[in-house]
Amino acid sequence: MYEPAQLRTFLAVAQTLSFTRAARRLGVRQSTVSQHVRRLEEAAGRQLFTRDTHRVDLTVDGEAMLGFARTILAAHERASAFFTGTRLRGRLRFGASEDFVLTRLPEILQAFRRDHPEVELELTVELSGTLHQQLAAGRLDLVLAKRRSGDTHGELVRQDALTWIGAPELRIDPDRPVPLVLFPPPAITRARALEVLEGQGRSWRVACTSGSLNGLIAAAHAGLGVMAHSRGLIPPGLVPLPARAGLPDLGEVDFVLLHGRRRDGAQQAADALAAAILAGGDRLIRPPGVAGRS
Repeated sequence: MYEPAQLRTFLAVAQTLSFTRAARRLGVRQSTVSQHVRRLEEAAGRQLFTRDTHRVDLTVDGEAMLGFARTILAAHERASAFFTGTRLRGRLRFGASEDFVLTRLPEILQAFRRDHPEVELELTVELSGTLHQQLAAGRLDLVLAKRRSGDTHGELVRQDALTWIGAPELRIDPDRPVPLVLFPPPAITRARALEVLEGQGRSWRVACTSGSLNGLIAAAHAGLGVMAHSRGLIPPGLVPLPARAGLPDLGEVDFVLLHGRRRDGAQQAADALAAAILAGGDRLIRPPGVAGRS
């Protein structure tokens, strides 16, 4: 009743909230994406998305379809592996930012290990910028992290707005340098924050530097300064700064999967894990009350 190709397309649209970005991720035409979604809606007898020229959103039935689509595709892949005799083996070096590890990514990794018990999965948790460096140096096979501003490579998992966050009572004095709570280089959010402030001609000072998000959260809770952070991953107790604070727009950030150099025994495993992460990309949001590192 529900074709796997149509379900994969549905998940891509649900995770990117864009027919255009879903087509780019899947390597197909946008008309194909529209056709798959239409046929899936016909099969379900329900509207799965509301869409206009500016926005795509899941309906209540679309939210319900997410869980069904993941379950059907997972069963399809297990059956295919069983009957084709495919057994993935080898060592897979996977890097992820801690923000993702503290979402529902562990569930995806657990399912991957269950389905591919002969793959030796090695996890590295680091800053996104550091993960990019390790991938380039050949020390990782697959990375899930933020994409640097201006970069276009990598498979888009999700896109989110960056925003300035701080303690609810924090007030920014327009006549004094902006106090910043920052990761050390090569953090991507640090680079973006400094870039937009300097582009606005706004003076700034470093109020806190820490390689741990928990350290930055403590500083922000104390009212020491503001952080540039993903809107979908805002830690509990911190809030977006209002427009009246006068801080420049930070734009959007892409969370992507990046493959390393081909390594015997790792490529197929990396492809399989990447597919599992893309299929479960809507799970990569932080549950309330959880904090991590990015």
